[in-house]
Parts: sequence; C-alpha cells; structure tokens
Amino acid sequence: MRRPDARSVRRFQQRLLAWYRRHGRDLPWRRTRHPYRVLVSEIMLQQTQVERVVPKYREFLRRYPTVRRLAAADVDEVRRLWYPLGYNIRPVRLHAIARETLARYGGRLPEDERALRRLPGIGRYTAGAIRAFAYGRDAAVLDTNVRRVLGRVFLGPRRLARVRGERAWWDLAEALVPAGRAYDFNQALMDFGATWCTPRRPRCAPCPMRDACRSYPVPAPSANGARRAP
Repeated sequence: MRRPDARSVRRFQQRLLAWYRRHGRDLPWRRTRHPYRVLVSEIMLQQTQVERVVPKYREFLRRYPTVRRLAAADVDEVRRLWYPLGYNIRPVRLHAIARETLARYGGRLPEDERALRRLPGIGRYTAGAIRAFAYGRDAAVLDTNVRRVLGRVFLGPRRLARVRGERAWWDLAEALVPAGRAYDFNQALMDFGATWCTPRRPRCAPCPMRDACRSYPVPAPSANGARRAP
C-alpha cells in the first residue's frame, strides 16, 4: 500500500482534529491518563458498544480502583461483576494482567510496547492504546472503525480490494499520527468512524473529508439492500 503524500496527511490530520474539537464524545475514560483505568476501558470496549461499557466501567472501578485491588480479588467475583458485557474471557485476562503487572512491575503497567504485549491478552492495538492514551506516546491504533475510515478516505473501493495483510494497514495508521497529538488524533479517528463514517448511512454530506475522500460519494443502498454505484 502506497503511503499518502505529506500534504494529504497534514490535511487529514488538521480536518480530523478540528472535527473532534466540535464533535468528540465526552466519555469517562477520556478524563484520565491513568494506565490502569485506560487498560480497563480498552479491554471493556473490545467488541462491546460504548453505551454498554460506560456504566460497567464506573462500577468496575468503584470495586477495583487499583491494579492491586483487582489482583487480590477472586477471579470468579471479577467475572460476576463483568456480567452482562459478554465475551467473558476478558475479565479473566484482565485479572491475569493485574496479577502479572503487580508481580513483575510493582503494579504499574509498562510503557514499552514489547513488555505490554507480553502481558496476557494484550495485542498490538491495546498496547498502542495504552501507550498513546496513558503515556502520551506517538503510537497508532487500528480497530474496525479506524480501518474503515482509512480505507474509505485514502484507498477507495478498488484499491481497498487489493490490500492484503495487517502490516499495510498498520503502516498507514502509523504514517498518519501527528507528533505529540496521538491522544486526540486516535480518539478522533475512533469517534469519527463510530459516529460519522459508519458502516451504513455515513454522514457524507457534511463530512470534512468529502473533497479528498476516495470513496465519496458512498454508494447508496438499493431497494433490496445491496449497494449500488452512484
């Protein structure tokens, strides 16, 4: 996948950050830079809608406000509190992360990517999120929403169909992160994909990327639900 030119990158960064200043969601995990709280939010948000996570995130942190408290808890108790978020391997992994963090790092999540990814259940996305949102590092994130935004804006349907492998996507995501602004930029990307550049009925008409988007206009659904070309 060919990387976008510097001008296109700057335009995308500026427009997305301006959009986020106006439209970014007020979420409880955006009011903290504490690594443990960032970790809890990221694990909860895996395959779960934001609206379902918000009350459980608050409840979970009231019960387990620190890595030490979570590590000392009974794992079955942690699983019961997690209900009904689903994907129930997550509380088990989170409990294991807490115990290993306490044992190996004195209760503070490491900042180094390789060290983070050695913890149970932490992959490249979660490591990047912790580094960007807790430690202020210029790390990229790549989830379903981010991939959709980048694919539509920089590739378009024809080029998108030719992309193979995760490495190309991560290379693109990393090329776009503005120095010193990874926190806001990554949060903006995820919000933009979740609320404007959605899988169905994206808000193309007021979109700030419209004149540079390789997928604009997005094909409208036909009467039988299939997509049709504009």
